Amino acid sequence: MATGTLIDVVMPQMGVSVSEGTIVKWLKNEGEPVQADETLLEISTDKVDTEVPSPGTGIVQQILVQEGETVEVGTKLAVISPDGAVTPPPPVAEPEPEPEPAAEPEPVAEAEPEPAPAPAAPVPQPVATDVSGNGKTFVSPVVARIAAEHGVDVGTLRGTGRGGRVTKKDILAFVEAGGAAAAPVAPAPAAPAAPAAALPAAGPPQQGEEVFEPVGAMRKGIAEHMRRSLDTAAHVTSAIEVDMSKVVAIREKLKPDYQASYGVNPTYLAFVARAAVDTLRDYPWINGELRGEQIVTHPYVNLGIAVELADGKGLIVPVIKNAEGLNLLGLARSIADIAARARDKQLTPDDVQGGTFTITNPGGYGTFHGTPIISQPQAAILGTYAVVKRPWVVQDELGEDVIAIRPIMNATLTYDHRLVDGALSGRFLHDLREKLQTWGEDRY
Repeated sequence: MATGTLIDVVMPQMGVSVSEGTIVKWLKNEGEPVQADETLLEISTDKVDTEVPSPGTGIVQQILVQEGETVEVGTKLAVISPDGAVTPPPPVAEPEPEPEPAAEPEPVAEAEPEPAPAPAAPVPQPVATDVSGNGKTFVSPVVARIAAEHGVDVGTLRGTGRGGRVTKKDILAFVEAGGAAAAPVAPAPAAPAAPAAALPAAGPPQQGEEVFEPVGAMRKGIAEHMRRSLDTAAHVTSAIEVDMSKVVAIREKLKPDYQASYGVNPTYLAFVARAAVDTLRDYPWINGELRGEQIVTHPYVNLGIAVELADGKGLIVPVIKNAEGLNLLGLARSIADIAARARDKQLTPDDVQGGTFTITNPGGYGTFHGTPIISQPQAAILGTYAVVKRPWVVQDELGEDVIAIRPIMNATLTYDHRLVDGALSGRFLHDLREKLQTWGEDRY
């Protein structure tokens, strides 16, 4: 948003249900150039982390909201001065007029001068220069907590962060060096006091001490959503074993062509998703929800796919809308696309809303079983797990039972028992297994 010759950067509206956002990281410092549409900062909401592009080309003149602060949508975050624009200097306060000299008083006899008091000890002056609009030195919540625990006045420290801001590294280095805030000097006692027992000097933090970090907006959103789901739904989990021999064979056949022609890998998840969408057509309640006193079913499948973020420190469930209209290739492409955009922070809140059924896939790490939490207000979530070669009883050409090596995958369905009963869940898993175990070339 341009204001005269300047461009304002504001907290964007990231969805109808998002009212605020948290500054995660500024990618440009004050005084640095930035191009239009170049990523300027990262923000976090209760639904998604995303990057914010610069609304124009120029120089970052001023950053108004610091990292870690949460502000409402529409709040001005920074000001960009376009190339060649003349930035008006800040207003300078006019000096106060000097008072006129008073008339000289009549000379009087001088009194005996009293002894001059000893000069007071110099008070350390703050050297941190990163100051917010209210005149207080800005520090992150982590730095403020460490300073409070060790009695340190952050205004006396020289910060190495942007604008001289005191960082966590600065405060920890000061504490480890034995520094502490100067205590007020108590008045001297009237009579000599008995010497106090010497207190041990504070040493450096011991190895293995706890590490504190603030809870981000996404983590808060995940915690609230998961807790609300457990408080709302009656969670039950059923499991089934699936022989993935047909899927493994067809995947190996399709993989070279899919990668060469379309640049996409047909993962096991894509096969499971295709089979699950087909199966949901016969089980509308599993694709439905309880809404007050009514059962709501949908004529479409908006398929949520759980995606891990930030080395396991974040989880997001982007949604593939109208998945029932996609074939195997279309689902494989869509899964790859939403996963990449989630990790690159390119999703919008609309990309994570409106799901009717979810699949979570921890099997990529070797997990063989789990009890996922339902994403409200959905009725169920499907868990898929590692495909592992195991001894399996099969029938030979004579109809005799023999042991063979087969790629086996466990699948779980966690469902809301208020709407879905165990028998319905069992039939859904049975039909899903049949589709995977009898996969034919006509299905893709």
